[in-house]
Amino acid sequence: MTDNSAKKKPGGLGRGLNALISGSYERKESPVTPNAVNTIADIALTQIETNPFQPRTHFDQTALEELAESIRVQGIIQPITVRQLNADAYQLISGERRFQAAKLAGLDTIPAYIRKADDQQMLEMALIENIQRENLNAIEIALSYQRLLTECSLKQEELGDRVGKKRTTVTNYLRLLKLPPDIQIGIRDNLISMGHARAIINMEDVEMQLEIYRKIVNEELSVRKVEELVRKINQENKKPDPQTKLNLHPLENEVKRVETRLSTYFGTRIQVKSTPEGKGEIKIPFVSVDDLNRILEILNYS
Repeated sequence: MTDNSAKKKPGGLGRGLNALISGSYERKESPVTPNAVNTIADIALTQIETNPFQPRTHFDQTALEELAESIRVQGIIQPITVRQLNADAYQLISGERRFQAAKLAGLDTIPAYIRKADDQQMLEMALIENIQRENLNAIEIALSYQRLLTECSLKQEELGDRVGKKRTTVTNYLRLLKLPPDIQIGIRDNLISMGHARAIINMEDVEMQLEIYRKIVNEELSVRKVEELVRKINQENKKPDPQTKLNLHPLENEVKRVETRLSTYFGTRIQVKSTPEGKGEIKIPFVSVDDLNRILEILNYS
C-alpha cells in the first residue's frame, strides 16, 4: 500500500494547510544551521520529537507496516513538516504517519520542510491536516472543528476558509456534537450515517432521539424512513386544539413532510403553512446575523 497523499508536491496540500505553510523553500543538505526556516533538509529521525498537539492518537499498525514497505521501495515522496527547536532538535508539525513508517522502514533520515510555528499554529496545522484525511468519521471531523473554534479562537467563517468548506458544512458537523454520547459513538463506529444523525437532531427529546437511534440500528432504516418517522412523531406531539383539527386538509401530511425535510436541510426548524386552496408561506427563522448568512449561503443568495 502506498501513501497516496504523499504523491502530492508540498504545494498540493489541502487548502487550509497550504495557506499556513505558504512561502518558497529550497532543499539543503544536513546538518541544518539554526533557524534555517522555509527549507527542506534531510534530518535524522533521532532529532525529531512527535507533535504534542497531534489530535490523532491511534494509527493502524497494519497500515503503517504497509506504508513502511512502500517507503523501503520508493522512499519518502512528500516531506514531513517540522519546526526547529534548536540547532539539533526539531518537533513534528505534520506527517506523523510518514515519520512513524520511516522508523519502521529503518531509515536514518527523513526529508522535512522546516518552518517557524508557535504552539497555537502547531495545534491548528495538526488539526487541519487531521481533518483533511479521507478516512475520518463525522464525529472526528466535528471534534476537530470544535477544537479549532475553541482552542485556536477561530470564528466559523474563518474556520470554513481554513479547511476549504462552506460554513453550512461546518455547522452541520458541529451540530452532531449536540447529540447524546451513545448516538455520537454510533456515528463514529459507522452504525448510522451523518444523514441519519441530521434527521435525529430535529427531535428535541433526548430519550426519543435514543429510541429512534436504536430503531435505525436494529431495523436498518434508510435516511428517508427516519425523516418520515421524525416528521410523524413531531406531528403527533403538537397536539392541535379541536378548532385546528377541523381545519385539517388533504395537503397537511405532505406539507408536514416538506417541513421536516426543509428543517433537516437548513439545520433549523422551518415552518410551512398552507391553506386548502394550496396557498401558504414558508418561515425560516434565524438567531443571529451569522445564522442568517449561513441560510443565505444555502439559498445561494447574492
